Amino acid sequence: MNKIRPKKWLGQHFLKDELLAQQIVEALTIHQDYKVVVEVGPGMGELTKYLLLNERFKTILVEIDEQAKIYLHRHYKLAENQLIVDDFLKLDLTKFGTSFALIGNFPFNISSQIFFKILDHKDIIPEVVCMVQKEVAERIASGHGSKKYGILSVLLQAFYSIEILIEVPPQVFHPQPKVSSAVLRLQRNQKHSLECDEKLFRRVIKQAFQNRRKTLRNALKALNLPQNFQREKLFDLRPEQLSVDDFIDLTRKIEKWWIK
Repeated sequence: MNKIRPKKWLGQHFLKDELLAQQIVEALTIHQDYKVVVEVGPGMGELTKYLLLNERFKTILVEIDEQAKIYLHRHYKLAENQLIVDDFLKLDLTKFGTSFALIGNFPFNISSQIFFKILDHKDIIPEVVCMVQKEVAERIASGHGSKKYGILSVLLQAFYSIEILIEVPPQVFHPQPKVSSAVLRLQRNQKHSLECDEKLFRRVIKQAFQNRRKTLRNALKALNLPQNFQREKLFDLRPEQLSVDDFIDLTRKIEKWWIK
């Protein structure tokens, strides 16, 4: 059967570079603590074909689009229940077990939402290999001091080691996007707990970066912190000047003050 390239499904761009597809799959380190790899948005199966060749793990596909479902069943030998037709963002990920890797060419329009979902399930997702818009990849991988450093940078780096593996030009996709992409690998670090309230940690970071041009003293006004608490030199800094550990330490101090 001839491979017919469909129109753009749900804002997704499909990879047409076979070597790159293979390299993305090979970027999975296949830790012994997981035997399942979940592919988000397989589309026409560019990554799927190489995932299915690997017998060291079970591949599960999550695809929301009916056209893609039909295409995948026609072109690949999928076992029963190997393809789940559902919205990944609404899916209960615990159904995949207590430890699994995530892989995919993440749709540009929902990539940030996928990363927040990963954060919510960080204890069962030890590794992520994904292709995203280059700007998003750089933002996530940037360290403090960079203008690209932001909310997702801090939250993800608190729990994952992150590296950009490959920069990807637009011409390897169909249809061709207007921006470049990059392949990211996230690997869970050894932090099982930040030793602070994680909800408060998120709140502090989001509040800080919503006002990223201001010093922390002004950016965190909504938290109603006492004046004497804000005399620390830390409050003279802007959010992008704080490391992940600085934000953890700040959250601990705020938590202790609130408990008092």
